Amino acid sequence: MKAFILERYGKSNQMRVAAVARPTIKSDEVLVKVHAVGLNPIDTMIPKGTFKPILKFELPAIMGSDLAGTVLEVGDKVTRFKPGDAVYASIFDTGKGSLAEYAVVPESAAAQKPQKLDFVEAASIPMVGLTAWQAFQDHGSAIKHGQKVFVPAGSGGIGTFAIQLAKYLGATVATTTSSQNIALVKQLGADEVIDYKTQAFENLLNDYDFVLGTVRGDGVEKALQILKPNTKVISLVGPPDAAFARKRGMNIIMQWVFGIISRKIIKLAKRRHIEYAFMFVHPDGQQLVEIAQLIDSGHIKPVIDKVFSFDQTLEALAYLEAGRAKGKVVIRLI
Repeated sequence: MKAFILERYGKSNQMRVAAVARPTIKSDEVLVKVHAVGLNPIDTMIPKGTFKPILKFELPAIMGSDLAGTVLEVGDKVTRFKPGDAVYASIFDTGKGSLAEYAVVPESAAAQKPQKLDFVEAASIPMVGLTAWQAFQDHGSAIKHGQKVFVPAGSGGIGTFAIQLAKYLGATVATTTSSQNIALVKQLGADEVIDYKTQAFENLLNDYDFVLGTVRGDGVEKALQILKPNTKVISLVGPPDAAFARKRGMNIIMQWVFGIISRKIIKLAKRRHIEYAFMFVHPDGQQLVEIAQLIDSGHIKPVIDKVFSFDQTLEALAYLEAGRAKGKVVIRLI
């Protein structure tokens, strides 16, 4: 089968389309004919070795984690799916990849595709949907009706989903974006929109209950200024902390390293009586079931910027890395 593989960490020319063996499944897995794959910013960082200490890849490795497609085979212990089912899933951090004609998906990671979405639209959802869901619902106390939530970079892949989910949960939502995307984020439900090119959000927002850290640099530090005491910031961009290393079963040296690199932000947060945590999304088919229900009931809609063919995957990754996508970038295989 054709697959988009990473041969070694380094420059973009270490990735290519190659012929690899069609995978086989275990008893608790399904084999999916992949129709479309959603790309995520982490797909542009993994090849550089950014997450080499955290993610375990056996190179060469098939890239990609989000997918939508049709079930071809099921393991003998699989009970939730049968051949012919239309499914979507994230297989991030499972040691498997989705940028291929066929993908192996643990039963626990998959869900029936939202009925209202086609395969391209469905492939855009899993990682951003699970990230927002886990940040808002799972990671500590859930967001409550009437709270104020700050989601920077509202026109990006995470932002376009997180704004909609926060609004569904009853929150007042603020975001940042450029002037040309203000109408988009307002349409998604943002109550307060700040043009990051001309305004500083930390000077305009106050008394917030939750920040979803999505922007690299000093954005998370600045966000501490807008939070009330005894609130929370969940960072998707780092720095990773010792608690994260312990949760992943990393050795004491890595726990110490992560403790050092996160010391500044944790110290700043504690001064303001704010909880800081770094979050890594994990696959969860049941959460995707609930997300599909929100989509089919009209509460959340996918936002897709551009669709590329499989042979254009390198071009698609470069486009995503440029940071100008409004919503998601998707690879269509069928």
